[in-house]
Amino acid sequence: MSEILVFVLAVPMALQLVRRRTVVVPRGFGWWLLFLLWMLVGLPLLFTDAPDGVTDSGAGRIPVFVYRAIWYLACTTILLWVGNLDERDLPTRRVMRLLGWLFVVTTAGGLLGVFASHFELTSLVELVLPKGITSSPFVKALAHPQAAEIQNVLGPDLARPIAPFAYANSWGSNFALTLPFFLVSWLGPEGGWRRRVAPVVLLLSAIPVIYGLNRGLWICLGLGALVLAIRLAFSGRASALVALGATLVLGMGLIFASPLGTLLVERLHHGHSNSRRGELLTTTVKSTVEGSPVAGFGSTRRVQGSFDSIAGGSTPDCRACGVPPMGTQGQIWLVIFSQGLGGLAFFLAFFFSQFAHYWRSRTVLQSIGTVILLFYAVQLFIYDTLGWPLFIIMTSIGLMWRERWRGTAGSAGGAP
Repeated sequence: MSEILVFVLAVPMALQLVRRRTVVVPRGFGWWLLFLLWMLVGLPLLFTDAPDGVTDSGAGRIPVFVYRAIWYLACTTILLWVGNLDERDLPTRRVMRLLGWLFVVTTAGGLLGVFASHFELTSLVELVLPKGITSSPFVKALAHPQAAEIQNVLGPDLARPIAPFAYANSWGSNFALTLPFFLVSWLGPEGGWRRRVAPVVLLLSAIPVIYGLNRGLWICLGLGALVLAIRLAFSGRASALVALGATLVLGMGLIFASPLGTLLVERLHHGHSNSRRGELLTTTVKSTVEGSPVAGFGSTRRVQGSFDSIAGGSTPDCRACGVPPMGTQGQIWLVIFSQGLGGLAFFLAFFFSQFAHYWRSRTVLQSIGTVILLFYAVQLFIYDTLGWPLFIIMTSIGLMWRERWRGTAGSAGGAP
């Protein structure tokens, strides 16, 4: 349900937008519209072969293409729906609290992945779908709920929390993107009873953050702390800056005094996945530039063999011997391989225009939004963010845009 819920909700949202007399769009939306059109151009390219990719008929790529296209369209609908509703119909405070609750759910799922790592169940969707479909690793990850992924990142098998999402990296991405909303809605002046519970939630959240071995998440958290410190320094709030520093020092002290500290240090010293990821990204870009630099290939492709041998690949005894498909391991690589350099230009132009418009944040909401966009800039290179992360990003942009244009004579530009 978590994977199709956004699709279901986007339908009544779209109907509400259609019934409106006018629908306004945010500044820079033209770039996003061009990206969506460019994505549709990639449909016939599904049947073309990519250099270094496995050759097949291409028919099996259509469902994945449609799945990703629906996610893009659903997130576009959410952006416009949030931005066009007024404060009375959709209070900003309520949306922020709901996203704060999503952080709590993510933390709870992370704790489940740490303390009950082998928990899994067969979903109703999995029972209904034919075995031929659910045998696909992509479909199985979406339809078969699990608490954690068991990986040998540091040698022995370790559990990396994923619940309630499909992948460990998705868990880390959503944790980072919902954290700012949690801090404001639970620790802010209007937090109420949540202010007393929030410190406990944050303390517990440190456990799956470290056990998740998710360096991209750690970078986002460090970046967020740095941005907050800079803002406090420039605003002259010395006491708040000292409190932030003391909290960070105390928190890191508690972590390193526990077994979590050892795990953290070992992960930082074991970056064996870096070379494998680097080879995949090099192959992805090389294949795109050589085969279809402007429009890409519409969707991902499996790599021929492995990086060591064209006859290599994943085996039951060595799952890590296989190579992830070209266009994975980061949203920016998915866009490059699927939509080419032309699609990449439109994609980045939209998000850069949003950051350029709001980086001189005047309100708490705009401060949250710009920090989330900075997190997203980091995650683009290491996470596949098409899904709930993009949903959160578009919701955040919609809230910022609505606050800005409704507070400035209700006008918004729509062209690039």
